[in-house]
Amino acid sequence: MRVLLVYPEFPDTFWSFKHALPFVRKKASFPPLGLLTVAALLPEEWELRLVDMNVTPLRQHDIEWADYVFISAMIVQRESARQVIHHCHQAGVKIVAGGPLFMGEHADFPEVDHFVLGEAEATLAPFLDDLARGTPKRLYETSEFPDLTKSPLPRWDLIDFRHYSSMCVQFSRGCPFDCEFCNITAMFGRRPRVKTTEQILAELDSLYQLGWRGGVFFVDDNFIGNRRILKQEVLPALIEWRKGKQGMGFQTEVSINLADDPELTKLMVDAGFDTVFVGIETPDEASLAECNKFQNEGRDLIACVKTLQRAGLEVQGGFIVGFDSDTPSIFQRQIEFIQQSGIVTAMVGLLQAPYGTRLYERMKKEGRLLGRLSGNNTDDTMNFKPKMDPDLLHEGYRRIVTTIYSPQAYYKRIRTFLSEYNKSAAIRSKITWDHICAFFRSIYDLGMRGKERVEYWKLFFWTLIRRPELFPRAITLAIYGFHFRRICELYVNSRSD
Repeated sequence: MRVLLVYPEFPDTFWSFKHALPFVRKKASFPPLGLLTVAALLPEEWELRLVDMNVTPLRQHDIEWADYVFISAMIVQRESARQVIHHCHQAGVKIVAGGPLFMGEHADFPEVDHFVLGEAEATLAPFLDDLARGTPKRLYETSEFPDLTKSPLPRWDLIDFRHYSSMCVQFSRGCPFDCEFCNITAMFGRRPRVKTTEQILAELDSLYQLGWRGGVFFVDDNFIGNRRILKQEVLPALIEWRKGKQGMGFQTEVSINLADDPELTKLMVDAGFDTVFVGIETPDEASLAECNKFQNEGRDLIACVKTLQRAGLEVQGGFIVGFDSDTPSIFQRQIEFIQQSGIVTAMVGLLQAPYGTRLYERMKKEGRLLGRLSGNNTDDTMNFKPKMDPDLLHEGYRRIVTTIYSPQAYYKRIRTFLSEYNKSAAIRSKITWDHICAFFRSIYDLGMRGKERVEYWKLFFWTLIRRPELFPRAITLAIYGFHFRRICELYVNSRSD
């Protein structure tokens, strides 16, 4: 059997970093970990190829080579996935589809031959068994949450490392919390399931042995969902594993209550974690209660952020407006919170109701659903009717993002962060040609040609004088800002015209 695994193209989004990646001569942020894991679950005798359309185009001869095309996609990849499926169908090649996009929308893709939904460790084997007997069904799904200790080592040999700015691994699936707007618990459950420490070390060893020295993103829904195993097993093992190794800084997603546990925070930093994404959502207590974000309630969120920054973790944050409880004051409150917290990478979006969430069911019951969500967190769209006047809501949202990503506000936020941040000595990185190229390109594109050139040079010399050890991070964040402003221009400014 010859199988072509296809990962559709991402549009230009907040997290695509399409305008930042050229600085470091990369084409995509991360490889398609899901497809690499699926590949490892397929029969060893099958011949496999992978086309990540974010780094290389899908060509007709690729499709014609295959007996089957396996495609996985997120919601935001919908249009690219639709085009891939159509081309494969026209070529007469059978299509197997899975991933978050198809979990709620498989009825919209009649050209797909087989849907293997949910986690591949649970649903792929029944499909393969039926395929071997010549009796494959069209739909495979399950309510089972599989044992991750059975998950295989991803097939890294199918990708070209040179195209990616970071690699990714996964320790756990699931989240103990149950936010109304989040579909993680619907997909993966509330009881975090974990891989063994040996599995994680094996995945990191394989990357290291293949020559990878860059960053690694732990793609967990909430990395600290099982603290006991992290403290007793995984993080001490990672600390030991790091000894004598260069590079391989880690980042992941956590809940804000990490700030309540200095022991866990220190272990993470000592193990090589330097960046965490946190769902802050809103400084408004009523809106937090509305969406059942109880882990964020009743606390000084800015103080929590600064606790993590001082411990050695850069905090990236997710923010939302459009809750039923929101009043027009929320827009300025969000701006002030983001600026004061020093969260440089602040993703602000309008509230969405993904399929499978309690918010989706509530909007459906109340007759407020408007259609499919775009899957793009920051494109100024909603898929339900808000309680606030829509014009006021969209205008306020645009004011937030244009303010926080204006050069003056953005670079001020970088300095606020760098003033608090204590860099860990756990990560010993080596300067590469990619870093050097990014540095000189930033001088040309940002310091000489860019709208932000005055702010760029202020940050440049401020960092050299006050925090010289953080100079590389300052330049990196300046490059991020270039991308974020382009996203604002693409989605926000164009809609306001």
